[in-house]
Amino acid sequence: MGERVLRGSRLGSTSYETDRNTDLAPRQEVVYDCPRGHQVAVPMSSEAELPASWECKVCGGVALLRDGVGLEAKKGKHVRTHWDMLLERRSLDDLEEVLAERMAELHSRPRKSA
Repeated sequence: MGERVLRGSRLGSTSYETDRNTDLAPRQEVVYDCPRGHQVAVPMSSEAELPASWECKVCGGVALLRDGVGLEAKKGKHVRTHWDMLLERRSLDDLEEVLAERMAELHSRPRKSA
């Protein structure tokens, strides 16, 4: 009998559990305001640390927490270029010397005919 009941019932794709007799965690509704005028309400746990920003469900922009502290500007890390790293290892006089040596070596090589 049990075999007939399960036949064709898409096992694994459908949950037969119910929410009866279960206690949900205490929740609160947190509201975020989008700069384009949209309002985003997100249910969160009462114990959760609230993020300062949330993605707007309408436009995808950054919505800020209502009555919350604004976003703090992150300190950007200075991007070091190859030139910056080279100057950390050598002085300009050393670099000019190396350049003169390389140029002299290139000029001393025999030319290949095309």
